[in-house]
Amino acid sequence: MKTLVVGVGGMTNGGKSTLSKSLHQLIPNSCLIAQDSYFKDDSVVPVDSNGFKQYDMLDALHMDTLMSEVDSWRRDPESFLRRQGLNPERTTPSVEEEVYVLIVEGFLIFNHRPLNELFYKRYFMEIPYDVCKRRRSSRVYTPPDPPGYFDGHVWPMYLKNRREMENMGSGFLFQDGLKPKEELLADVYENVCQEIERLREKD
Repeated sequence: MKTLVVGVGGMTNGGKSTLSKSLHQLIPNSCLIAQDSYFKDDSVVPVDSNGFKQYDMLDALHMDTLMSEVDSWRRDPESFLRRQGLNPERTTPSVEEEVYVLIVEGFLIFNHRPLNELFYKRYFMEIPYDVCKRRRSSRVYTPPDPPGYFDGHVWPMYLKNRREMENMGSGFLFQDGLKPKEELLADVYENVCQEIERLREKD
């Protein structure tokens, strides 16, 4: 049994979730963990001097819980899949050659060093400022974004977090979030499949 951990990160509304879910559906023996599922309760998220909730930082997330889930998958991906209600698929003749893939998706997955170090592949979704702002304004959040939140908090924090991410190292594969979804999926899927085959052939 072999394992592959893939990260799909990037800016808000850049297409991370869509790409990750599609990859999960295409790749046998894959599992998807979404960082957005680990936000702390709104009551404990700090507020800045402008009155904006500080959601766009690691302290707003239960990263210890997320890491526990990732570690659980790494110890026994087959059992992890069964607990998720998914049946492992036998895709190769040999159990030893079977590759299990974990897809971790989220806007700050590459900023948490213990998690970032686990990724074999790091895909970073990016779109222009104006597209990002338009997409963000069309979505409904709980709690909803207050007036001025995007320019006053979301975008500045994205730029800050991206700088910190890039200072942690290289190996990021930047993806154009404006590409047609099918084309983007095909490119990333092919890239992941190449890594899976490399692992299968490795002694």
